[in-house]
Amino acid sequence: MNPLLKLNEFGQSVWLDYIRRDLVTGGGLAKLIAEDGLAGLTSNPAIFEKAIGGGGEYAAAIRALKDKGLDAMGTYEALAIEDIRSAADGLRPVFDASKGHDGYVSLEVSPRLAHDTAGTVAEARRLWKEVARPNLMIKVPATPAGLPAIELLVSQDMNVNVTLLFSRGMYEQVAGRYLAGLERRAAEGGDLGRIASVASFFVSRIDAAVDPLLPAGLQGKTAIANAKLAYASYTSIFAGTRWEALAAKGARPQRLLWASTSTKNPAYRDVLYVEELIGSSTVNTLPPATLDAFREHGKPRASLEEDLTTARSTLEAVEKHVRLEEVTDKLLAEGLKQFSDAFDKLLATVEAAKQAA
Repeated sequence: MNPLLKLNEFGQSVWLDYIRRDLVTGGGLAKLIAEDGLAGLTSNPAIFEKAIGGGGEYAAAIRALKDKGLDAMGTYEALAIEDIRSAADGLRPVFDASKGHDGYVSLEVSPRLAHDTAGTVAEARRLWKEVARPNLMIKVPATPAGLPAIELLVSQDMNVNVTLLFSRGMYEQVAGRYLAGLERRAAEGGDLGRIASVASFFVSRIDAAVDPLLPAGLQGKTAIANAKLAYASYTSIFAGTRWEALAAKGARPQRLLWASTSTKNPAYRDVLYVEELIGSSTVNTLPPATLDAFREHGKPRASLEEDLTTARSTLEAVEKHVRLEEVTDKLLAEGLKQFSDAFDKLLATVEAAKQAA
């Protein structure tokens, strides 16, 4: 069996961390759904920058939008919204067949709003209304300003993909905000079964940051141990009386989504961060190269809950060499800057394309 399809047997959904227009129009998305069981798409400013700047595919659309007098931001949004709508429509059969469990496509609020709660909420509402698809997820970064935005958006019936999670402590706060948003919606008599969310927990970037500071015996182990313990937190949070009261009203758990699962170190197995994080009620969003690699030689097994004692002892050993909280705080700041820089580059690319049109 195709190893990607096998992941479904362990309760894990496969999403693709990639989007561009020809993926949908050229039949690639439909093929991935049919042959690999693909169940969702994620995007970010860097992905859109590569798509729009990667050739002439968007030239005609940019020329048409130029006649409308849109600036670079307006042009980008028009292009992105069209792509997101098309992808959502392509994934709609998955959404319907899974009764809203899968079939989502994610669109990120501007990274310039990462520290602006009100701005994040306003932009999320606007994008949600403009895309107008029930299988959209709005991506909101896991910052202190993002936390109240997550709760409010969930309480207003919006699907949220919480991105740039590195620390287990922040993940637990995010999950708490999701529950609080559901409770607010329930108090208003809302239908909790219409709300879905994922918490995008970044993996390989952690090893890339800490490995140079660790002895050889600990290298390549921190990220997986950190993710396993985050999943242990998930199983604890989405259990017990608070969660059971919400589940009885139709609420769905906020699944952990493994992001940054390409292998940064060529000395490591290229599917390391897929094979070691397979478990029930999770998502793995794979860049195209990692998706292809796992299809070719992935070896799926129920790995996520294996040997949690070793995971804990690994992180205890790591803490003797580096403060993990400092690393995860730095990675969040770097991730925000990376997305913000990519967004600026994206707008410059769109402006240059407009001038050339």
